[in-house]
Amino acid sequence: MSNIIIAEHITKRFTEHTALDDVSVEIPTGSVYGLLGPNGAGKTTLIRVINRITIPDEGRVLFDGKPITQQDIYRIGYLPEERGLYKKMKVGEHALFLARLKGLSRHEALVRLKEWFTRLGIEDWWDKRVEDLSKGMAQKVQFIVTVLHEPRLLIFDEPFSGFDPINAELLKTEILRLRDKGATVIFSTHNMSSVEEICDHITLINKSKNILSGRVDEIRHSHGNNIFSIQFRGNESEFRQSATMAEIMEYNHDQITGLTTAKIHIESNDNVRSAISAINNAVELRSFTEIIPSMNDIFIRAVNGTLTE
Repeated sequence: MSNIIIAEHITKRFTEHTALDDVSVEIPTGSVYGLLGPNGAGKTTLIRVINRITIPDEGRVLFDGKPITQQDIYRIGYLPEERGLYKKMKVGEHALFLARLKGLSRHEALVRLKEWFTRLGIEDWWDKRVEDLSKGMAQKVQFIVTVLHEPRLLIFDEPFSGFDPINAELLKTEILRLRDKGATVIFSTHNMSSVEEICDHITLINKSKNILSGRVDEIRHSHGNNIFSIQFRGNESEFRQSATMAEIMEYNHDQITGLTTAKIHIESNDNVRSAISAINNAVELRSFTEIIPSMNDIFIRAVNGTLTE
């Protein structure tokens, strides 16, 4: 898979503060790429560097394999975290004004805006003033204007902020639909459930450095703690005697079904096969499932410095 964006060894300093310290990322074409990290980690600075709003002190950004230019910005749609609309303008008039700035003709802008307003359920707000919009409604308008000119790369900074669960789900659906139509999406977020639902790849930035990058599924599997859920039928004492290579973390016996569910931790990867084999020889093993850590767990462990391979 080719990369639409390659950021190489980006460093950016502000007075005595280093916002980015030798950060490199590769954004695969056609992916949804999450930038994660606590407040002040450097995510927004990296987004601004990619978008040529901020020029790095060191390093470079490649767009489609070539150094990014000002002309490439027309192929990028950017929705910053700090959003703003002219409050006294009518919603439709304002959206049309912004769409024309993206290079669309009035006719094409009207056609696309009407379609998007209907898609996001705000068609009745076309002739109302911006100041009458709720925060979520205003964000829908800004989202629409960001994607309207169908750029190849979309960058959203905290796109789900201010949305209720229903509208956040609507936005996720639209992001995936845009990806399926060929767009590449970069977004920063604190919403870890959104990362698991829609991100193909992530980069975790902490204290100005890239501390973790990769495919979401591979990261979750590679940073498991060898914790397993097993279900079996058999004698408890025989099970405990057989589980000498495992730490029994939870144990629950169902009197009705006669099945026992246990959560166990096996310290070493090398002992997993032997430990499960010993348990299977002692009791009737019905199921055996590895408990994969969530991105939220991985995020917390990485930021706290307790994440190990």
